[in-house]
Amino acid sequence: MNEPGLDEPAYGRLRDGLLRAIWSELDPLAAEIEDSERIPYEKVMPVLRAAGAFGLLIPRRYGGSGLSIRQYLPIIAEFAKISGGIRVIVHVHNSFAHALSGIGDPEQRAGILPAAATGDKSVAFALTEPDHGTGADLGTRAEPDGDDYRINGRKWLITNSDFASHFMVLVRTGERELSTLLVPRDIDGLTIEALPETMGCKGGQHGLLTFRDARVPRSAMLGEPGRGQEHLEGALEISRLLVAASSWGASERALELSLQHARERVTFGKPIGDRQAVQRYLAEMAIDVYALRTMLFDAADKYDRGDPIAAETSMCKQFGLEAVGRVTDRALLVFGGIGYTRRHPIERLYRDARLNWLEEGTPTIQYMVIAREFLVGAHRAAPDA
Repeated sequence: MNEPGLDEPAYGRLRDGLLRAIWSELDPLAAEIEDSERIPYEKVMPVLRAAGAFGLLIPRRYGGSGLSIRQYLPIIAEFAKISGGIRVIVHVHNSFAHALSGIGDPEQRAGILPAAATGDKSVAFALTEPDHGTGADLGTRAEPDGDDYRINGRKWLITNSDFASHFMVLVRTGERELSTLLVPRDIDGLTIEALPETMGCKGGQHGLLTFRDARVPRSAMLGEPGRGQEHLEGALEISRLLVAASSWGASERALELSLQHARERVTFGKPIGDRQAVQRYLAEMAIDVYALRTMLFDAADKYDRGDPIAAETSMCKQFGLEAVGRVTDRALLVFGGIGYTRRHPIERLYRDARLNWLEEGTPTIQYMVIAREFLVGAHRAAPDA
């Protein structure tokens, strides 16, 4: 089993404090973030630190809250309701601190996780490359050089690259060998450039990392050399589930807003919610929200008790991005033209949700993982099969 999480009273206090911070202190910043296309870290980071948002998935022995995945899902979903950019910060920080707690050695964990729990350090994941794929044809190389590794290559679309203190970098350490290195941002030979602003999730930075003879000690190796593919799959597995939780949060918010609008918007003498066509949209939205929530908690329960969930996470990720697409489409139909105007919550949710098509693997990757798990017999077709 994985860490059991907080007891219910402690979890309730933490959750309630986070919800107050999200809606009373962070939600009012959404318009500023959309207009400036930057996150005001000087305002956001103190709120996240005070609410305990940076230590949610870090084990308690390292100063974190040690939440179970089931406990964490509703929290990251709530962040998705108010700002995609802030959600990205919290998601990436917690996902890869969680990954480090699983694959790092005791010295690596002790050196990073206590400070990560307070937000003073942060780990990002450097996988995607502009010139190569992310598997067998990975281009970034780490060559042994005395007591060091010498890294050359490029990574891009690296989220939180503007403030992460460390990067988990997937590299080639042999002709067919992939490994993972823990690389500090301030080493010589590493440059970090901002990429253009994104369609949605405004303010989150997705940078370009260029390694030119960047050197790290051999102690920077995460786990055993050659197990990078395993590390990649483990890190992405749980991150995909949390991306799906973000789809749930955005879908639920779009449904909440649509229900309110359907009750209040009156045309031809009656609320639009009285019309069968609008009721159909709302019912379809509610079905997607319910189905996605149910899938997520089923997968989280399996993970928390130590079961493998490779197929479930990809199914949740794929269904989640399709569901949030349908829900935000229908929300626009409920709101009509006003929902298409800038600064309207539906317009922002619509744009934010489109990142979920791409985070942690496109649909083709999710289909491949799902089919593979069933074909090799790693997953049963039904619980009692």
